[in-house]
Formats: sequence, C-alpha cells, structure tokens
Amino acid sequence: MPLEFKRSWTDPDLDQFRNTVVRFIEKEMRPDDEAARHRGHVGHELWRKAGSTGLLCIDIPEIWGGVGGDFRHEVVFYEEMSRRGLTGMNASVHAIVAHYFLNHGTEAQKKRYLPKMASGELVGAIAMTEPGTGSDLQGIQTRAQREGDQYLLNGNKTFISNGFLAGVVLVVCKTDPNRGAAGTSILIVETENCPGFRVGRVLDKIGLKAQDTAELFFDNVSVPVNQLLGGQEGQGFYQLMSDLPYERLIIGVTALAAMEGAFELTLNYVRERQAFGQPIANFQNTKFKLAEVATEIKVGRAFMDRCVEDLVAGKLDTATASMAKLWGSETQGRVIDTCLQLFGGYGYMNEYLIARMYTDARIQRIYGGTSEIMKEVISRAL
Repeated sequence: MPLEFKRSWTDPDLDQFRNTVVRFIEKEMRPDDEAARHRGHVGHELWRKAGSTGLLCIDIPEIWGGVGGDFRHEVVFYEEMSRRGLTGMNASVHAIVAHYFLNHGTEAQKKRYLPKMASGELVGAIAMTEPGTGSDLQGIQTRAQREGDQYLLNGNKTFISNGFLAGVVLVVCKTDPNRGAAGTSILIVETENCPGFRVGRVLDKIGLKAQDTAELFFDNVSVPVNQLLGGQEGQGFYQLMSDLPYERLIIGVTALAAMEGAFELTLNYVRERQAFGQPIANFQNTKFKLAEVATEIKVGRAFMDRCVEDLVAGKLDTATASMAKLWGSETQGRVIDTCLQLFGGYGYMNEYLIARMYTDARIQRIYGGTSEIMKEVISRAL
C-alpha cells in the first residue's frame, strides 16, 4: 500500500509480534472463516491454539498466567483480525472479562480463572444485556438471592458475545433490588455441568456471522458465595464503569483497522476493474473518494494512537475513550459504505469481503454503548 498508516506506539519487538500474529491468522483463522460463518462460531480448538501461541490475555501479568505484555500487544491482534474482516473470534470480550478478574477479582478468583483464560481452556463472556434492557444497566431484572453459602440466580440474558462457547460467564445481576445501582453485583458462573444454566439460540445477525452471539438462561442456578466477583456485594456497577475506557478504545481501534483493510481492498479493486476502456481508478470521482477515505484514516490514526498511548500510561479518561468509540464506529460506517460503492454491484455480494465488512461494521455503533450514549457521556465532560 503506497500510503502508509504508521503507528506511533510501535517498536521492533511489537513489529516482530505482529508478524507472529499475522502468521497465526493466515494459517489458523482465515482458512476456516467461511465454515465458521455457516456454523455460527469458530469452535473451541481455535481458542486453544490462540492460547498456546500466546495471543490470549496478552496484557495480563505472567504471575496470573498471562503473556505480560501491554495493551499495544492486544491492539496488534485486534487490528490484524479487523483488517481482514475476521470477526468470529471475539478475543476483545475475552480480554475484557480477564480484566474484570484482574482489576476486581479476589486472589483466589484470579488464580482460578486467568491461567485457564490465557490458555484458551476457558472462553470468557460477560452477560449484561437482557431482553428488556440495553444501555440502561440499572434496569436489569436478573436476580441473585442469597441462601446460606449460595446464591440462587434467575434471569435471561441476550446478545451475549462468546455466549455459545463460553466456559465462564460474568453475570450482572441484582443482589439487592431495592438499592438500584448499589444493589448490582457480578457473579461468576462456570457453564460446564451447571444445573439450571442453558444456552438458547445462537442469534441470526445481519453481520458477525462467525461470532457466537447467544441467549443465556439462568433458572435457579446455584452459585457459591465465593463466586461473587471481588467478594463484596453491591460493587457490580462500579466494576462495570471502571473498565469502560478499555472496552471502548478496543472498539475504536478495531474500527480504524477495518477502515484500513477496506481501503486496501478497494484500492486494489479499482486498479484492476475496467470500465469504458480504463481502470476505474483513473476516474476523478474514484480518486476523490479514495482521497477522502485516506484522509479520514490518516487523521484518525493520529487520534487513536494517542488514545492507545494514554491507556498504556494509565491516563485515558472515559470521555476521550467515548470519543474514540464514537468517532471510530461512525467513521467506519461511512468509510466502508464509500468503499463498497466503488465496488459497484460486486460490493453487494457476500462472496466479496467488502460486503461482509459493511454488515459487520453496523454493530460497532451499538454494542459497548450506543453512539447516543457516547454523546451523552462526552457532553457531561464538557
């Protein structure tokens, strides 16, 4: 690609790590993507292979079984998947769950779950959204009632990423429904041989076809008291809010990487596609559209890289992370729409990657907090 979108935060070690990531993706992920899209999930074997290669829990300290890198290493993995339109393996949600354990879990919880998540033995999911509640987490109805040294967990969750393959689920629930946000807690549910737990449908989405987004049901699931994240009731809402910058920046960086991938696809296509006796890359409209896209990406790269550096330094605030998520997801939609238009009718065909990238992009403006919620968060900081 003649126009390079260089990252300010990279170094020779990260470049070498990126080569490892690319080799893994090309060998283990890309060949099975079509089959995974038909299955609705990537399968447990891929998760275990990613773990054995050192691509899971990359920024979790080695003492807890992680790789001991930092957020930049995570970004490399997400970028290389996003550039290729590989959205089946939701390693970012897995990483977010690992950070809940790292930042809020007890010593025993970290010791039990983080090594297994790093190896890929356990896939992580977090169950927040319910059929009747989306962005309003205070309105959740899932209830955990304590009886002796157990909680009885009841409720339904939907749109849960990694829901079908998950071995450990962090369930957001009410331990005291009379206290609003202060009565919210997070319970750790191990799904294997768990009476009362059931995975419902793997949901039929317009995009992310290879990603297992599922319904989860909890019917009098018995959860030991020591499976309360952090060991103290009523901390769930605080735990959720404290990790939002990490989650929202991931969405921002994946959005930008997807734009770069779409731009490269489109540049190659317009140079090969002939119309009226010449490559469509020669037409002024094509040139101008590509110039606009390249400018969006170049400008966005500067902002997103600064956010990555700030997060690594512990300085990224919630409002700025929300800006990264808002700008990234909204711009991704515009950019990939522009790229698809340059493919003409072929861009509407699912056999072309640009079509898949187009449908996959739409959810970015919804999950992790909708664009409207991002604007509300940003406006409060003004």
